[in-house]
Amino acid sequence: MELESALDSFLAKNVKGISVDAKALAAHVIGAPKSYSAASDSGPQAGTVPVGLRLPPPARPYALDVGAFEAALGNVLNDLVFGYVAQLRQSGQIVFTKVWQYAIGPQDKGRELWTADVQMHIASVSKVMTAMAMTVLLADNAILPDMPIINYLPNYWSKGSNIGSITFRNLLNHTSGLSAIDLVDFTGTEAAIAGGITLSDLGQYQYHNVNYAVLRVMLGIINGNINKDAVFDPPPLLGVSAQLWNDMAWDYVTTNAYAAYLQAKVFGPSGVVGATLDHPAACALAYLGPNDKDPGWDSGSLEWACGYAGWHLSVNQVLDVMGEFRRGGGILTPAAAQAMLDNGFGVDPLTGNSALPAALTTPAGNVYCKPGDWHNPKNQDEQAVAFFLPDDMELVVLVNSMVGGQLGSTNNLRWVLTQAYVDNLTQVLPVNR
Repeated sequence: MELESALDSFLAKNVKGISVDAKALAAHVIGAPKSYSAASDSGPQAGTVPVGLRLPPPARPYALDVGAFEAALGNVLNDLVFGYVAQLRQSGQIVFTKVWQYAIGPQDKGRELWTADVQMHIASVSKVMTAMAMTVLLADNAILPDMPIINYLPNYWSKGSNIGSITFRNLLNHTSGLSAIDLVDFTGTEAAIAGGITLSDLGQYQYHNVNYAVLRVMLGIINGNINKDAVFDPPPLLGVSAQLWNDMAWDYVTTNAYAAYLQAKVFGPSGVVGATLDHPAACALAYLGPNDKDPGWDSGSLEWACGYAGWHLSVNQVLDVMGEFRRGGGILTPAAAQAMLDNGFGVDPLTGNSALPAALTTPAGNVYCKPGDWHNPKNQDEQAVAFFLPDDMELVVLVNSMVGGQLGSTNNLRWVLTQAYVDNLTQVLPVNR
């Protein structure tokens, strides 16, 4: 009781707007479990493009042949993956839903076929949700994307060389110059800020998860959930150092602040219930490929990776968020949503090695894409790809394995799907009058 009383008293002075369980905070562990081993998507500059992207001639107008595209998805995925679900919507209405095989295989307890309501860890597609939330938060607090981040970092963090030059735009489009190990946690994020950047790297596109890990920490500060001057002194008899306890408290509070804000500002307006950073029993498991007989991999709770990964959502839920964001007005105005995409916030460039242009320009219009990938050392994989397409269309594909024949560095699902899209653009013939 003495520990809880001391924590409650301190939290009351330094933490606002979120509920913090004192016992849970005292038991909090930073980062993944020690036995955890995984790798995530490394951005468009990593790996090998398996096919040269072929675009049709630029004559206009072009439109998607929906039937041919649906068949093409089957051609590039059926029999080549353990299972998948894909859904295309136009103006928020379902055009088609395509499913293949199992979200949880017959070899595992809870065997489950894919449907559009089955959740899976969407990995780096979580960055789209974080970018939406940060765009709302910055606008509500009159913070421009080109303002520096340094005034919104925890005061107790050491700031290395040139951190004062990094802006919110740099974090949102991966041009900050920050770098860290792939699966960065709170202390790794703190270390990246302490390590500083080289000015020659500032403004250069380098995809790193740490950019969105920093955004997660700052969200709670900007939203007033935690005082940036807060220093959490360890309670007596807890048996941890002052540094570790302070990091534990900051990690716990900013994780909860991040999750609560996205529920309120992104998922709530979209009518999405059940978005979680945990891994419920009915979530899809990850497998190696179509013939994997081994038990599927449960990638577990990913609160520690929130900001850049972690959300578990279904195809229906991701598309509900994308539709509300793009045209519903409950997250951002349609104009502000389009500006976010054009700025490359939360989406990856599909051409070149720079943050802009964020869109792939096709004869039908601009395509914006965000892929996600999370796999273990056995290459059991969970992949998600979200597309904002021309003609007011959105496409989301969840795949719970590597793609056969494209394992390892060539496992670029984004390119397979993008090529299938552009291959099925058909020139619209003029109407004879």
